Amino acid sequence: MARLPRLVVPNQPHHIIQTGNDRQAIFREAEDYTAFLAWLREAAKQFKVAIHAYVLLPNHVHLLVSPSDDTGMGRMMQWVGRHYVPYYNARYKRTGTLWQGRYRATVIDASQYFLLCSRYIESHPVRAGLVSAAEDYPWSSIAHHIGVRPDPLITDHSVYWALGNTPFDREAGYKALLDLGVSQREADAITQATLKGWPLGSDGFKAALAKKVARRVEPAKRGRPAKLPLSP
Repeated sequence: MARLPRLVVPNQPHHIIQTGNDRQAIFREAEDYTAFLAWLREAAKQFKVAIHAYVLLPNHVHLLVSPSDDTGMGRMMQWVGRHYVPYYNARYKRTGTLWQGRYRATVIDASQYFLLCSRYIESHPVRAGLVSAAEDYPWSSIAHHIGVRPDPLITDHSVYWALGNTPFDREAGYKALLDLGVSQREADAITQATLKGWPLGSDGFKAALAKKVARRVEPAKRGRPAKLPLSP
């Protein structure tokens, strides 16, 4: 069965995973992370994609973004790759591809999953054993969301703004959610939805989305269609 085109819904949050080929390192030194973020910021502005959360891990990247149209997200990722991969190859005297195929992405039901997905992204370094606390990891958007320092790459989503009437209230509210952690079941649900490209949300969200985009947004049921009973 032919693979469906990637589902992109303008002005809706999407979770993106970009992985290094064979899980190899895509960042080795601080300069690599800095270069990637600079190009990501430029591409996001150029292609009108709002970046809400991110984490750059040694061998893969997570982003939470909202594209303004159905082409900007793909063009942003392509543009960043066209700049970062030659930089990385030249710096480390290597050739060939850096990514494990095309990036993976899924549409997120903002009301139900936006804050969970943001916490999932920013707490990833803890789950990976890189730091003991999410705020100790320098290559994520966590410092912005808990008020340590503003991040010019980040565009706050309305769901984040709803956490409080003042910056202090929003930062405290987000920190309280972060302290709750992300369960393994929740992490697995986000990961699998993104890798498979199926939307993450309630049944009602998926039904409305399917109607809006006029296509299937869930896996087809396996097996042959049930036979109709014979007429009497």
